[in-house]
Amino acid sequence: MSSLPKIESIYTDGACTGNPGPGGWGVVVYFSDGSTHEMGDGYPQTTNNRMEMQAAIAALEFLQESGQTQPITLYSDSEYLINSVTKWVKSWKNKGWKKSDGKPVLNQDLLETLDRLNNYKVKWEYVRGHAGNIGNERCDAIARAYANGKIPSLEQMTFSYKDGQREQKSEGNSTRASDFESDSTVITKKKQEIRILETNITNPMEPQTSHTSPVSEEVPREMRVTQLRNLVETLRIADEIAEKGYLITSSELADLMDVHASAVTSRGDEWRWRNWIVSRVRREGNQILWELERGDKVASEEEGD
Repeated sequence: MSSLPKIESIYTDGACTGNPGPGGWGVVVYFSDGSTHEMGDGYPQTTNNRMEMQAAIAALEFLQESGQTQPITLYSDSEYLINSVTKWVKSWKNKGWKKSDGKPVLNQDLLETLDRLNNYKVKWEYVRGHAGNIGNERCDAIARAYANGKIPSLEQMTFSYKDGQREQKSEGNSTRASDFESDSTVITKKKQEIRILETNITNPMEPQTSHTSPVSEEVPREMRVTQLRNLVETLRIADEIAEKGYLITSSELADLMDVHASAVTSRGDEWRWRNWIVSRVRREGNQILWELERGDKVASEEEGD
């Protein structure tokens, strides 16, 4: 038996198809000896923000169980996650988990868990998503696989527990989760049960559902139909926003499109998304406001001219 090598950095990411809809999260742990350990899971009905937080929770739990005292850097492409943990959570707690407008803070259950697990050893670092960063790209691939009902092949160390401490087995680091020692398997299952309960806590954006892990590489027809329904609902919302002339922020538009906010702001002042022309209208404080207009409507008006 050899002791667990030093953890140098951890990457986390979450993904969701539909937002809300089927989602997944991914974690990649990098060790000082060059080895890696990957984790992930999927949920049938959730949101992108909750998957970002679930990934961070899994990363912090892994760090806690490792017993490591040296600091590590945790990388995420979610500004919402990083700001929540490092800036906003203290104020939210002091206000009884209420925002400045008096409305309840979303995802309080996961935020409380993150706040409990976070400590001085963790340096939270933002990394731009889909920009070629290997750790971020790998996390994204794991999260999206689970969100699409697939079980990716993960590079995982095999662990055993001795006197309550996690130890790495000497056989190697490319085994699957099913090859874990029996004690570790029990602990993993218990942790999964806890996360299932957390996800099923009532959330305004997430109906209560039971968690069932995907068992096939092929997405079941029922899930494909559900994803299609979620897509239609997303498009209906976009149509209503365009019809009513509502202006929405970059983060709200990113949620609608199921992309990171940086993918919105980096596209310029006017561009096309599906059936809509997206235009940058103005800035209010730190927020950029966007307007949606049906592209086919614009085309028909131009033809009429």
